Amino acid sequence: MKVIIQRVLKAKVEINDVVHGEINKGYLLLVSFTDGDNDVIIKKMAEKVINLRIFEDENGKTNLSIKDVEGDILSISQFTLYANCQKGNRPSFIEALTPDISSGYYDLFNKYLSELGFNPKVGVFGADMKVSLINDGPFTIILDSKELFK
Repeated sequence: MKVIIQRVLKAKVEINDVVHGEINKGYLLLVSFTDGDNDVIIKKMAEKVINLRIFEDENGKTNLSIKDVEGDILSISQFTLYANCQKGNRPSFIEALTPDISSGYYDLFNKYLSELGFNPKVGVFGADMKVSLINDGPFTIILDSKELFK
């Protein structure tokens, strides 16, 4: 599982020119799944996202979590995080989990975020989404479960 965390001042997702989800200060999450992912990994990743301390405290140190700053979350499914560009110029997506399984995992990830005290705004799995953001910093973190939970 991969999650790209972008610390944002604002973010939104539009589908067919209609705003489907919008947040202020918080995280824009881009989320993808691969073979070997399971409930345990998904829960650990949700906990890692919530507990990361990447917001600045009163001294300018990244020492506060999204809970501490009462931030919002916009969660977007993005299978392209598993693009393999090693051969040729056209990415291969064979490492991305199939949509039928990924969709359920995406819902489960957002459920875990909810259980951790957040009500994530979400995109629509498989939809043609237009995502916009004002990145704060910019500050972007890449979480890969294969690196975090060896």
